[in-house]
Amino acid sequence: MKAHLKSHLDRRCSSSRGWDQTGSNGANLSFPEEFGINTTSTRDTFLVGLVNAAPYIAAAFLGCWISDPLNFHFGRRGTIFFSAIFCLVSVIGAAFTRNWYELFVTRVILGIGMGSKASTTSVYAAENSPALIRGSLCVTWQMWTAFGIFLGFCANLSVYQVPDIAWRLQLGSAFIPAVPLALGIYFCPESPRWYIKKNRFADAYRSLCRLRRIPLQAARDLYQVHAQLEVEKLIIGKSNYVTRFIDLFRVPRLRRATLASGTVMLAQQMCGINIIAFYSSTIFVEAGASTLSALLASWGFGLVNFVFAFPALRTIDTFGRRTLLLFTFPQMAWTLLAAGFCFFIPKENPAHLGLIALFIFLFAAFYSPGEGPVPYTYSAEVFPLSHREVGMAWAVATNLFWAAVLSITFPNMLAAFTVTGAFGFYAALNMCALVMIFLWVPETKQRTLEELDYVFSVPTSKHIHYQVTKMLPYYFRRYLCCNKRAYVEPLFKFDSDATPARQQKTDFEMAGKTEKTGQTAGSL
Repeated sequence: MKAHLKSHLDRRCSSSRGWDQTGSNGANLSFPEEFGINTTSTRDTFLVGLVNAAPYIAAAFLGCWISDPLNFHFGRRGTIFFSAIFCLVSVIGAAFTRNWYELFVTRVILGIGMGSKASTTSVYAAENSPALIRGSLCVTWQMWTAFGIFLGFCANLSVYQVPDIAWRLQLGSAFIPAVPLALGIYFCPESPRWYIKKNRFADAYRSLCRLRRIPLQAARDLYQVHAQLEVEKLIIGKSNYVTRFIDLFRVPRLRRATLASGTVMLAQQMCGINIIAFYSSTIFVEAGASTLSALLASWGFGLVNFVFAFPALRTIDTFGRRTLLLFTFPQMAWTLLAAGFCFFIPKENPAHLGLIALFIFLFAAFYSPGEGPVPYTYSAEVFPLSHREVGMAWAVATNLFWAAVLSITFPNMLAAFTVTGAFGFYAALNMCALVMIFLWVPETKQRTLEELDYVFSVPTSKHIHYQVTKMLPYYFRRYLCCNKRAYVEPLFKFDSDATPARQQKTDFEMAGKTEKTGQTAGSL
């Protein structure tokens, strides 16, 4: 299907973000010594954290927020191309820096590209995908980010013995995925919803014809999106960037989407994945591993992170976004806690390093099909078209701001708490995130982007009351008492429940029949 091919190309290029992360992971072992900031003093540990955090600071405070005007003027494809250029130039510059503040500046430039790209690509995929498979197409963002992380670890391993300049090669190698990103986006169609927003209906129809099986489906989707946009205009009226941002917290429907998307994005940092992604090599060295063993263990983490992203291609649209999160967060909590306790095993014991690596790998295996793909997929679909760019910018900025906080604070936390204390702290945050998701995050699977307006019309207090008084007793009866007849009345009811999934299935069946009979939309 053409939508699959487009999203595959688009998401494959998201590996640039993963590679950017792991380049600094390996470089952390040598660039501090090169720049004279390799002591355990508060100043030096802060500077190492600051350099690592620079892309996320820039993305949170600048890159994400310029995505709205960039999208308005240049469309989704133009914004992604702009981002690719920043990601390409900055990492090459990082390889030639002479001191830590030059490295900091190049990573700030990288953050501008990362922020605008992350705020746009998931929206781009969500807008181009049918409701039935939207989650599986959007989840490729995480899958190919994980692949980029894995490739970054491969690059770290391949150059770690190069004298003096290993860290330069580790940082600079991230230009490789930025090249197909800049070139590949040219071959993808522009978002039809962006064309409709610009009143370019003929272009929108041609784009939809490339993304749907038959022209009749394209015409149907064109009408649905146009009708929804007209309703939004009646309710919201004319707006500018500032008023659209204020609306995220003022309009009840938008405020609920803002809360839910902010929760899943914040939870991605609370779970602790990035203390591994940013500092795994440092953690394994703390566990007594040599430089090579630490890089090999980090490589194993990257491989597990990538391989276990594949199940989400199916489960995100069958089990649902919310269900995946509620299942995986407790698992991440106990595996992280177990990894921390394994540091009490004497270093001379062969089980010491092996068990630490095992539980970190298990942690990654639970993260990849759950909190890995869900935040960007979820945030890209919960906002209406009129506020989608600024809403996604808010969500991504939330995620990357806390990634910056984590990156700055973890070296000092490691010195103050030890690895065991730091892992225990993040295990507790996993359980806090579980409660937040249970109370504030509605399910969105297999609903059209337009139907989600009804999902987020339900007041937050009513949603919390339903979860506490209906869903908790249901979970107790169904899973603790093993009562297979347990039933709970759904919170959301749609006239079409036939369900959008069934309607989509009917569309595909209709397309197959139409293709067999050789009919076109015109002949119908």
